[in-house]
Amino acid sequence: MSAKHFTYLVQKGNPVGQVEAVNRYLVRVAGLQPVNLQALVMFEDGSKGIVREIADNYVSIMHLGSKPVKVGTSAVVQHHELVVKVGSDFVGRVVSVSGEPLDGKGPIASDAVWPVFNTAPPLIGRQELNDQLTTGVTLIDALFPIVLGQRIAILGDSKTGKSTLMTQLALNQHSSDRIVVYAMIAKRRVDVDMLLSKLQANDALKNAIVVVSTMFDSLTVSYLAPYVACSLAEYLWQVENRDVIVVYDDLTNHAHAYREISLLGNVSPGRDSYPGDMFFAHSSLLERAGRLAESGKTFTSLPIVHVPGGDITTYLPTNIMSITDGQFILDMDIFRSGMRPALSTGLSVSRVGGRGHNERQKEIAGRIMKQLAQFSQASEFAHFGSELAIEARKDLEVGKHLQETFSQGPSEFFTLEAQQLMLDIILDLEQGSVIDIAGMKASANEFAATVKDEASFAQAKQQLRDKVMIEVKR
Repeated sequence: MSAKHFTYLVQKGNPVGQVEAVNRYLVRVAGLQPVNLQALVMFEDGSKGIVREIADNYVSIMHLGSKPVKVGTSAVVQHHELVVKVGSDFVGRVVSVSGEPLDGKGPIASDAVWPVFNTAPPLIGRQELNDQLTTGVTLIDALFPIVLGQRIAILGDSKTGKSTLMTQLALNQHSSDRIVVYAMIAKRRVDVDMLLSKLQANDALKNAIVVVSTMFDSLTVSYLAPYVACSLAEYLWQVENRDVIVVYDDLTNHAHAYREISLLGNVSPGRDSYPGDMFFAHSSLLERAGRLAESGKTFTSLPIVHVPGGDITTYLPTNIMSITDGQFILDMDIFRSGMRPALSTGLSVSRVGGRGHNERQKEIAGRIMKQLAQFSQASEFAHFGSELAIEARKDLEVGKHLQETFSQGPSEFFTLEAQQLMLDIILDLEQGSVIDIAGMKASANEFAATVKDEASFAQAKQQLRDKVMIEVKR
C-alpha cells in the first residue's frame, strides 16, 4: 500500500530527492526542492519524515520511523505542511502520534486533516475566562482554582504525584461533556497501561483521547506528540464546538527530545544545552489555548514539568511558568508527610482562577489562606513546648482540621458545594470542638446534593455539622 502511494506521489510530479547521509534520526536528502519547512516527506520504504532545515543543495529531515533509512533511498514530498487526521470518532480511542489506533478497536474514520503546527487564535477572536473547571480536589478548587481556557503548569520532582493529580482531573470530567486529550510523551509502557486502566475503570475513556508515544519511539515522534494532541483537541474545539482539556505529560521529556534532535543537527546549544528556540517551541504550543469569542468554547492546557530536586528556578520550569497563567508546585517534603496532593500552598498560584469563584468561595479562600498562615506560625511556637495562648491553640486545631480535609486520595472527589460545606464548618468551629473529619468527607456529597440556594446551603451545613460533631465529655 505504501509502495503504491509512493509511486503515485512521484507520478503526480511532487518534488523528489535522494538520501545522501543519515545521522540517527536526522536524514540529509539531496534535491527535494521546492519544499517548505515542516513539510511531510515519504521515503521509498514507506516511512515518513518532517523537513527541519532547507539549505542550497540539501534538505535536513527528522525521520519518524523506528528503523533508520538507507543511503540512496528515494524520498518524495507528500504534503507541503504537516497535518494529522482529526475527527469526533477519535474520542474514546487510544492512538499513536501518526493517528493510528493502538487499542485494537479497529480503524478510525477521520473527518478532516488539521495542521500540526497551527497558529494560535488572534486576541480579537478570544473571550475573557470566567467559568471554573472543577477538578474534584478540594485543595485546588478552593485555593487555586482553574478556569476553563486557562494554561496552568504542574511542576514537581519525580514521584510527587503530578500524573496522579492530572489523572484525577481527567476522571472527574467523566460525567461532563468536556473532552480530555491526554498526551503521553516518551513514557514507559507501564505508565501508559496505568493511565488507561484508571480511565477504563472509571468509565472516563469515553470522553477522552489518549495520544501515546513511548520511550522506545523515535525522538521525532516524542517531539511531535504534544502538537498532535493539541491539533486533535483544536479541531474538536474550533469545528465541533466542544470544551477540551489537554494534559501534556510531560513537557520535560518533550524538551529533552527536541534538545537531542537539535544537538544532532549541529544547532548551537544555549543554556543547559537547549536550543535557542526552546521557548518558542513551548509557547507556540501553549498559546493555542483559550476561549473563542464566537462560540464561547474553551481549550484548557495543563503541561506537566519534571523538576529534579524540586528546584523550580532552573531553565525549563522558569520557561514554562513564564508562558502559563499559574502553576501548581508539588513538594517532596509535603509528599513524605502524607499530604495528598502534595501541593505547596506557599509557592502555587492561579493567576486568573479567581475569576471562576463566586462570592462565598472567595470569602472562604481568603479565610483559609489567613488561617493557614496563622497555623504555620502557631506550629513554630508549639516546637518550643511552651504554653500556647488560647488563640494560638485554636489556630493549631483549625489548621490540623484543614490539612486533614485537604488530604485526599486519588479516588476521592467532591463537588464544589460539598467543598464549601466542609470548609465552612471547619472555619466556624469553636475552640475545643471535636469533629469527625472522615465522617464529614464521607457524607459531604450527599448533603451537598440538597443545596439549591442560600437557605438550603445553611440548612445542609447545619445538618452535616450536627452529624459529624463529636460530643466531648467533661
